[in-house]
Amino acid sequence: MRLLALFIFMIVLSPRLIFAESEYSFDLDEIEKKAYSLGGYIETRPVFLVFDKDSALYKLKLYNQDEGKTSEEYNVTLQLEGSYEKGIAKLYTKINADLRQSYLGWSDTTSVLEGYLSLKPSSSFTINAGKKALKWGKGYAWTPAAFADRTKNPDDPDLSLEGFIGLSADYIKSYSGPLKTISFTPVLIPVYDDVNNDFGETDHVNFAGKLYLLLYDTDIDFIILTGGSKTTRFGFDFSRNITSNLEIHGEFAFINNFGKKIVNNTGNTFVNKHDAKSGLFGVRYLTESDTTFIVEYYHNGTGFTDGEMEDYFSFINTAYEVYTSSGNDNDLQKALNLTEGNYGKMNPMRNYLYARVSQKEPFDILYFTPAITGILNINDGSFSISPEIMYTGITNLELRFKTGFLIGQSNSEYGEKLNNCRAEFRMRYYF
Repeated sequence: MRLLALFIFMIVLSPRLIFAESEYSFDLDEIEKKAYSLGGYIETRPVFLVFDKDSALYKLKLYNQDEGKTSEEYNVTLQLEGSYEKGIAKLYTKINADLRQSYLGWSDTTSVLEGYLSLKPSSSFTINAGKKALKWGKGYAWTPAAFADRTKNPDDPDLSLEGFIGLSADYIKSYSGPLKTISFTPVLIPVYDDVNNDFGETDHVNFAGKLYLLLYDTDIDFIILTGGSKTTRFGFDFSRNITSNLEIHGEFAFINNFGKKIVNNTGNTFVNKHDAKSGLFGVRYLTESDTTFIVEYYHNGTGFTDGEMEDYFSFINTAYEVYTSSGNDNDLQKALNLTEGNYGKMNPMRNYLYARVSQKEPFDILYFTPAITGILNINDGSFSISPEIMYTGITNLELRFKTGFLIGQSNSEYGEKLNNCRAEFRMRYYF
């Protein structure tokens, strides 16, 4: 590359070329935007785990295995992203393939995270058909009003999310005055046995919609989801820059007749139906020294109370005692089924506080960013804390070392997790 650069430099400065012609020209085709793009990354991520062998989730998930106190996990991920544009049409796809070796053995998954056709007949109107992540909501760690999106991982909220297959449109119009922009996004989401079957109850076509306003320099969304696969729900969010370095945001969600499946300490299950109200308020602040603070409070109206979680943990411990004395794992299997998509959700309880502090290039160390993230379960006092360091000084290469510590008493969310400590090293190369 250095020889090529020197060769080009010599040609540009050649007197024969400079003085031989009084005029010069260039080819517009060489600087026009390409119709296609292709990129992505390949990543390796070894993980070291320290198990909590006294925790309820260790007894539940590893009751018939002897994994010892520690375990290693190895992940290799390839993510491809490509698009092709011609005229008013654009094809876009994002594919993720993951190979993992862990205490559960080898596993591999390949998912089309997004894949859709977009038609833009005018600057103000767009139609999208296929699988697309809508990315609604203003929250960083949680987005309770993003009814048509998958749930974020608050421990790593920047990870790409898989979309749902559907048909959507966007109409946008600009004005002068306090209301500068208005847009409307209707979405149809079909749910059948082989289409979006993890969205909710099958054999329904659901409607979601978002009305966006830029009013008095404040971003505002009104959101709705209805159709049968899930109960009807309404949402609202906002975001506003108070100053150039201070932003506030919030969300509110109302879920009609939400059904929460609960187990008591003897293993009996029942469904509690109620109108759930969830909310979030957050602040993002950037200092003059490039320190970023993100703080969010999240109320999860669909979550479990302290007593409900204690009954769940008590049922697991009792089921484990039955297994160790008789070899009967029926109750443990029942607890596993209740955990999947229910008690096993990320942050399944009521009230949480999220805080993250990151410092760009401290002490003038170029391309180096340390950060620390904490998530507190306000209800039971348990919490996680995750320090990390990132280095990006090599072109297209991102190196991150991250640790996580889970701290809590018995019968608390983080105190009963499978592990109480983890460390991982991520090496991601972009192309």
